[in-house]
Amino acid sequence: ERAFKALASARRLQILDWLKDPEAHFPPQEHGDPIEHGACNMYITDKLGVSQPAASRHMKVLVDAGLVIATPRSGYVYYRRDTDAIARLTGQLAAL
Repeated sequence: ERAFKALASARRLQILDWLKDPEAHFPPQEHGDPIEHGACNMYITDKLGVSQPAASRHMKVLVDAGLVIATPRSGYVYYRRDTDAIARLTGQLAAL
């Protein structure tokens, strides 16, 4: 149910799309590898064009739904897709 609620937001769907290829959608990062660690929270906030609290709320919903993994690193939080969880959700949807 949490995953479906997380996917009900166009902004969160956009974030998931960007995180498919973080190197293409975000600038180079100083402290985290975009493939291994994901995109930095400040880049996600900037790209969304929202306040830090609003971006954090979107990311919390995605993390709580199990669709995104958060990795704290050097004072920032990096986010990457949980591809296994997304694949399981896709499989469950296909089975309906």
